[in-house]
Amino acid sequence: MRVGLLTGGGDVPGLNAAIRAVVKRGEGEHGHSIVGFRNGWRGVVDGDVQPLTRGHIRNVLSVGGTLLGTARYHPHSSDGGLDAVMATLEAERIEALICIGGDGTLHAASKVAEAGVKIVAIPKTIDNDVWGTDRSIGFDSAVSIATEAVDRIHTTAESHNRVMIVEVMGRTAGWIAVTAGIAGGAELVLAPEDPFDIEKVVRFLKHRHRAHASFSIVVVAEGAVPAEGTAMHYETQVGKFGEIVAGAIGERLKAEIEARTGFDTRVTVLGHTQRGGVPTPTDRILGSRFGVAAIDAITRGESNVMTALRGEEVVLVPLSEVAGKVKHVPASLLDVARALA
Repeated sequence: MRVGLLTGGGDVPGLNAAIRAVVKRGEGEHGHSIVGFRNGWRGVVDGDVQPLTRGHIRNVLSVGGTLLGTARYHPHSSDGGLDAVMATLEAERIEALICIGGDGTLHAASKVAEAGVKIVAIPKTIDNDVWGTDRSIGFDSAVSIATEAVDRIHTTAESHNRVMIVEVMGRTAGWIAVTAGIAGGAELVLAPEDPFDIEKVVRFLKHRHRAHASFSIVVVAEGAVPAEGTAMHYETQVGKFGEIVAGAIGERLKAEIEARTGFDTRVTVLGHTQRGGVPTPTDRILGSRFGVAAIDAITRGESNVMTALRGEEVVLVPLSEVAGKVKHVPASLLDVARALA
């Protein structure tokens, strides 16, 4: 069988582990030919292919990024995109497709599956907001990077008696902010799921600095917003492609906190450092497990499903139930972050 493979959306650590697993299991165990598409769905539309053999995936397990390249492109949103996908798959004699991506890539996969293509998807996103799976590839690495940053910020915050704001990624879900905030011992965590009241934030900081500390760490997700009817008006700043402008909420919080407290306040925006570098062992293992599960599912004839981690088990869930949904941080985890302030 000729199986296509692509990685779409933002890069994350652990993608190469999944690619490696698909190739090793698919070629070595099942005798399949694996064909990679460069730069996500754009590569399928353009017919930009490369064969993937064991030689191509040697020594990639610990390498970040994706050897196939990636792009934010969704064929169902472009005129003629789906037709071009079908034409390429026919020309390359692709019998099934494995798509590794986040919400946008998986939504595109569901549309292609509806057109009759056999598809198995693998979830990856540092935001960890793909519905239906406990963890996505890349999340653990991003949290490790963000936690280390918070650890490092502590010493300079305390040395200079400052409020330090650490802005992390998270458009509609605050998984990185909440988990890294808890792990790094942040005083406040602001997440999209729990709109904040700037007056309560200021009161907390003033009380803390009067009572027992001369510094504070605030971790904020890029998609965090003030609650309606509170004393701070702010609209999420977005770029030309709909992406949230890095640093926008962090800088606005800095200005509000300094103006209302007089405390010296600085901002650190982690940005794309959260995506880069060496994957953690957890992401290498998760990517490997998902890759094996995906190619095994293809071999069994499964289609229109996504690999998912449920507890300690890797299972398959219908792609139609995943597409378009967001997995938010549960209230119980938000409560832990609040309790440890």
